Amino acid sequence: MKKLLFTGASGFLGNNIRPLLEKSYDVHTIGLTDEDDIKINMAKEVPPINTHYDVVLHAAGKAHVVPKTEAEKQVFFDVNYQGTVNLCKALENAGFPKALVFISTVAVYGCEFGELISEEHPLEGDSPYAKSKIMAEEYLTKWCLDHQVRLGILRPSLLAGKDAPGNLGAMVNGVKKGFYLNIAGGKVKKSVLMAEDIARLLPLLEEKGGIYNVCDSYQPTFGELSASVAKQLGKHKPISIPYWMAWCMAKVGDLLGSKAPINSYKLEKMTKSLTFNNSKARTELGWEPLDVLTNYKI
Repeated sequence: MKKLLFTGASGFLGNNIRPLLEKSYDVHTIGLTDEDDIKINMAKEVPPINTHYDVVLHAAGKAHVVPKTEAEKQVFFDVNYQGTVNLCKALENAGFPKALVFISTVAVYGCEFGELISEEHPLEGDSPYAKSKIMAEEYLTKWCLDHQVRLGILRPSLLAGKDAPGNLGAMVNGVKKGFYLNIAGGKVKKSVLMAEDIARLLPLLEEKGGIYNVCDSYQPTFGELSASVAKQLGKHKPISIPYWMAWCMAKVGDLLGSKAPINSYKLEKMTKSLTFNNSKARTELGWEPLDVLTNYKI
């Protein structure tokens, strides 16, 4: 059984895919918890790796937070970029793996809205999150080329799975508490990926490498997602409010701060479609994504 080093295994993605990975790999983990095989903060230290691994899945990273200060912005670069550099330094000491798969993000494109955006789109993301991921991608591209390591870069869209963070987690909490509202019929579409698809993609990337957008082939609407969540929770289907009403609520939310259920920034994200093209991954890797509306279970 091949040895797999998995960074960030204690996070949302790890909790959803580690049991699947353990069916095919001898999995060792690096992270911040006592459950990790190597407990260390890679943003600050080079991890003491003494074992040679066949494959590395690098999923450790910082996301889902809007930084307010320069110090908070710097954390993204410390974790997402410097953590990657420190991991590579450790692998140089332990022996180079055959393949390294990096979990990046569609945020690297810098798109707030758009339809079926492909890997050809320039990397124009200017948030600390996006910039730090772009830097990590560029570093890994050179490092893997220099050391003959096959590199796979996945750019997932919104991830669905148990205890999902981000916008999907906010939707689940909102529906659960009875205050989630769709806007203008909930017709906005977002690309979503089942987290477990990362585990299904890993052996394919291990053999081929490459850079891929990964998301479901069907682009669900907010209305469809919230209806599925409500049904699973035994709640009524969320009601829809007109845009003008949401706009007024967002303006109030701007005054209340980041904890408000809606503000102008959140409103824009909820009223503009953002979808990505997965045809490259499907064609080159022979991968077919799981249907999110069928497989997403809370």
